[in-house]
Amino acid sequence: MGDFNLALVIVAIVVCVLVFIFNVYLLVNYQHPDDANQAYFPKFVVVLGLSVAAISILMLPADVANRQACQHAIYNGACNLTLPMKDLWLAIYILDAVLVFFIIPFAMFYYEGDQDKSIGKRIKSALLWVVTTAIVCGLVLGILYGLVGKVDFNVMHLSSSTTSFPTTWDFNSGQQCIGGTHQCSAYSASASSEKTWTMRTTFPEYVVALATIVGSVLFAIFGGVGIACLPLGLIFSFVRRPKAVITRSQYIKEATELGKKARELKKAADALHQEERSGSKGRKWRKNVKAVGKELHQLEEDVKLLEEMYPQGEKAETTWALTVLGYLAKFVLGILGLIVSVAWVAHIVIYLLINPPLSPFLNEVFIKLDDLWGLLGTAAFAFFCFYLLLAVIAGAMMLGLRFVFITIHPMKWGATLMNSFLFNVGLILLCSISVIQFCSTAFAYYAQATAAQEIFGHTLQSLRGIKYLYKYNVFQIAFVVLAGLTFGYYAAFGWRRRKPSGRFQLSS
Repeated sequence: MGDFNLALVIVAIVVCVLVFIFNVYLLVNYQHPDDANQAYFPKFVVVLGLSVAAISILMLPADVANRQACQHAIYNGACNLTLPMKDLWLAIYILDAVLVFFIIPFAMFYYEGDQDKSIGKRIKSALLWVVTTAIVCGLVLGILYGLVGKVDFNVMHLSSSTTSFPTTWDFNSGQQCIGGTHQCSAYSASASSEKTWTMRTTFPEYVVALATIVGSVLFAIFGGVGIACLPLGLIFSFVRRPKAVITRSQYIKEATELGKKARELKKAADALHQEERSGSKGRKWRKNVKAVGKELHQLEEDVKLLEEMYPQGEKAETTWALTVLGYLAKFVLGILGLIVSVAWVAHIVIYLLINPPLSPFLNEVFIKLDDLWGLLGTAAFAFFCFYLLLAVIAGAMMLGLRFVFITIHPMKWGATLMNSFLFNVGLILLCSISVIQFCSTAFAYYAQATAAQEIFGHTLQSLRGIKYLYKYNVFQIAFVVLAGLTFGYYAAFGWRRRKPSGRFQLSS
């Protein structure tokens, strides 16, 4: 069968099935008890979205393996590829865009709709928002594609003539071509030989490109912050850990204060519910809802910390020992994560920001791991890509807790509502496109000649209007700067314990 690799097809099918099963497991264990045996459509969207995001990340290693089947071909066009990766890339990212901009918003509007309304009215309200969004997005995409949906490739115009086959060849630095003074060497060609080759890109590629731009903005912000706060948050959680069990009187005092805070938040939530029923859902109402959500999240964290400092029951000593071991595990994971984060930032600086690159760095690491065992480099490559997605979620959580204009949707074991699930799945899907683009650029040496590079490397970075964002490394620079600022923030303030907030009041 030529270069066809049956093992690659089997592995791809098995991995897709395992990803689906794992995402169902996450949904079942993270969902809130209130959502048990209901909200089936949002749950289907969550599993589908997580599966698409995971598969899209794993497709880049699969793309590399697919291209390695052609290592004996003289050129890529002479190879019978196992998987049609370019078509698969476009299909998975069109599905990604549809989920992010249409299906997930519909599921969220439906789930968060007024429970007093009938199912038909909730569907109608959600469809109204989604159809309006679809019309606006369709008009914007159509206009932009018609006006600037072209790619400008810079090429060298080189030429050489033909002559009779000679008995000897006389080439030197002065005559590099046959037939006199023709420009056939791109290295020594004059600047005037550079031409611009313009062609219109396909509409699916253009949709993927614009979705990548939107995701890249979020990725640069959340990913840059998260690449630092993900490991440092674990390390400083160990630093701020409770050092000893508190007394019963201290526990009663702290519990009383938390009870007062809980009653204040309940009163505020009831007031907001009354405003919602009266129809006054303006900017102030939305701001207060976000503020109550953040305070509630902090209250839950304080309750958890208090329970850790004063374990109760017959197995109190065992509970305290497990708490200590848990913090030690966080410290170890934080150190390992810090190594990965530093490696990522160093690789971006060494390989992407410095021109020419000082070293292939992680590219060489993956290649050497592949030499040791075929799947070792691929597994490490996939791990570094997944780590970026985790950094995005960590960055979104950190910024959401500190800025009122960002809504937080924490993921908690056995206590995650479907709207929080949907929000985080949408964020993961939107940023997964940018993660793949980022990884295909950062690991261009390892993932060379792949279909992903053709889409995200050549087409995207030559697209009219947005190519300068990639030419001048805008997103990479923003990523590194935010990572540096976050490292500095944790070094200055990360060791401090959070002070309990005072009396909570709604903004008037």
